[in-house]
Amino acid sequence: MSETTADQEPVGRRERKKAATRRALADAALRLFLEHGYDQVGIRDIADAVDVSTTTLFKYFPVKEALVFDEDAEQEARLLAAVHERPRGQSVVAALREHALSCRVGRRDADPAFAAFVSLVEDTPALREYAQRMWLRHETALAHAIAEASGVPADDPDCAALAHFALEAPRSAPGHADRRETVTRAFDLLERGWNTIGPRA
Repeated sequence: MSETTADQEPVGRRERKKAATRRALADAALRLFLEHGYDQVGIRDIADAVDVSTTTLFKYFPVKEALVFDEDAEQEARLLAAVHERPRGQSVVAALREHALSCRVGRRDADPAFAAFVSLVEDTPALREYAQRMWLRHETALAHAIAEASGVPADDPDCAALAHFALEAPRSAPGHADRRETVTRAFDLLERGWNTIGPRA
């Protein structure tokens, strides 16, 4: 049952409204960016499209770039699940390769809307830089997941290095005709190097 307080909506309803507003802002921002270009759209344009104030917008998204990356937390959860929930006998590197091919390469090939999103990011310097920082923010969490899966201390430097390069590997794909092959080869290189370090999962 939803909790209530005087002059307030039930907690569940408030949270649903907040989630709906956040989603509406992100959707409006992406639509406007794709239609007019990232640099040509201002914060007020996005707020007006959803009929909220710019103050309200900034409560949900502290910077303009964040509007494009509304699924940051979900992406990290999927990334860590690739390690923790991989099939028995599958290596960590193989699991991360499958995740990269599915979520960062295959989705682009199969989903025109996602392909347009990726092109927007790749063609906009501010978004490219933000995307890079966003992915590298997941580096520590991924390193800890790899360490746990490998039975070594959380601060193991080999796990930190693997996490870093696994997140960077898909960035080798743009500019190549066969993105899947390019990313696969990058992970194959990681797998060979990883296997020379010693016993690992």
